[in-house]
Amino acid sequence: MDRSSHSGLILIAGIALLVGAAASQAILLEIAAVTVVLAIAGLLLSAWGAYALRAEIGGILLHRRGEIVLYTLGIVGVLVALSYFSVRFPVRFDMTASKIYSLSEPTVQMLKRLDKPVHIVFFHDPMMRETVEIYQLIAKQTDKVTVEFYDPMLNPAQARMRGVEFAGTAIFESEGRKLQINGPSETDIANGILRVSQGVQQTVCFLDGHGEPDPYSLESHDHSEGNPGHSHGLGSKIVLHERHGIAKARHGLETLNYAVEKISLLQGDNKLSRCVVLVVAGPRAPLLETEIKAIDQYLAKGGNAFFMLDPFIRTGLEPVLREFGVILDDDLVIDEASHFWTDVSSPAVTDYNRHEITRDLPLTFFPGVRSLSPTPERVPGTSVRPVINSSKSSYGGTNRERAEFNKDKDKAGPLTLMVAVNRRPEFVASTETVTRAQRPTPLAPSETAKAGASDIKSRIAVIGDSDFATNSFFHILGNGTLFLNTVNYLAAQENLIGLEPRTYDVPRVDLTNRQMKGTFFLSIILIPALMAVVGIAVWWRRR
Repeated sequence: MDRSSHSGLILIAGIALLVGAAASQAILLEIAAVTVVLAIAGLLLSAWGAYALRAEIGGILLHRRGEIVLYTLGIVGVLVALSYFSVRFPVRFDMTASKIYSLSEPTVQMLKRLDKPVHIVFFHDPMMRETVEIYQLIAKQTDKVTVEFYDPMLNPAQARMRGVEFAGTAIFESEGRKLQINGPSETDIANGILRVSQGVQQTVCFLDGHGEPDPYSLESHDHSEGNPGHSHGLGSKIVLHERHGIAKARHGLETLNYAVEKISLLQGDNKLSRCVVLVVAGPRAPLLETEIKAIDQYLAKGGNAFFMLDPFIRTGLEPVLREFGVILDDDLVIDEASHFWTDVSSPAVTDYNRHEITRDLPLTFFPGVRSLSPTPERVPGTSVRPVINSSKSSYGGTNRERAEFNKDKDKAGPLTLMVAVNRRPEFVASTETVTRAQRPTPLAPSETAKAGASDIKSRIAVIGDSDFATNSFFHILGNGTLFLNTVNYLAAQENLIGLEPRTYDVPRVDLTNRQMKGTFFLSIILIPALMAVVGIAVWWRRR
């Protein structure tokens, strides 16, 4: 073996030792003696071999070979630089139709409204890259959120110090409050940020015991109503053996940091004291006198409530709502111009009155809705604001079997479908202008005086339909957003209006009757007719 061969082996051995030193550093993650020895030995051998082969290396770099080597090194250098800058300044493009690799717009808006700092420590393993990216995207949206990342296997001291045993655990801290989250989804993380930054969790109560939709049931359209098939409008029948679920609405509330409970008021209003909002969602049977009294006293003490009361059903709450200046009409709104699909008793609404509830609200529709009217005389101390109205072509039909306008009995549109009512403190203390005889059981004088002495501000919302918020329709267009916005408004959480849990539904297009007719005319009649005219004109000219 000649001298150049020995020098080549020495150079190769030196490079191998340098690679070994780099691997040792990557594995041990600290400078060890073996790493230093390998690095020094590799440098010495590489330098010795390169010096011994200087003539051969110089010959390789001459002329065409040198150009090839330099060109290759230049390309490698450019690729290395691009890789470095891509890591240093990452840019993401989410090209999916539903933007599943980006933060949802409600989450982004919530982060921009965040007013308290939140520090997150997330323990993860290499298999949780997607969750790590979600935390990184959140931290980029606002300087109020800072995130630290640790691998509990590589940093066991950090995990022990914070009491973490498994990867996937996140510790949220804000102003001395701590919260542990184990969910990997965007909604879990956003909910954790809300909970730890707000410092308190409010409770939304759903009234139970009268056939209301169950907030813990996912049942939707697996039974029949009406004739034929399932219907919420004309010709529908009340079915009590199966109840619609409203679990999607409950999940949306829990995502926004609300606790949800079902309550029964047979023993009075003691359970209502912990409720920030009472939801009365479509009772199918009248409430008992004790329950009505409990709700009345709850509202008199400054409680908030969301009444979703379906057509042609008397619940016993009519006198209570009348004290707030709202009358429930005994009709069914028919809208032949703007309705959902082919059901004229499902009014669709795209234009709303200005209100916090309707901020950026898309199309909503109501499968079987009654209209609301104001009391003949304004109730002192109350402010009633119509929120949603039907179109001018609608009317309130009193015929329960067919859509037929009777000018002597039915009211012509536009009709009010939803109202929001604020009651000022002085109204509760007033005993001169308010007729207490309309209440099932009047408040005791001591209770009235006590209520009037405090700063009582009640908010209620009334809508003539409950089906829009059930599992069947909650996720379609703006129905779910309307329900969540209303609860946020009643709970005085206006900063949460517009937020809702992210869903990934099968893509579909939902059209009103007017939009369907327009699409049919455009695609089936107008465009083919134009093409036919053009074809006939060309044929005639050639002829």
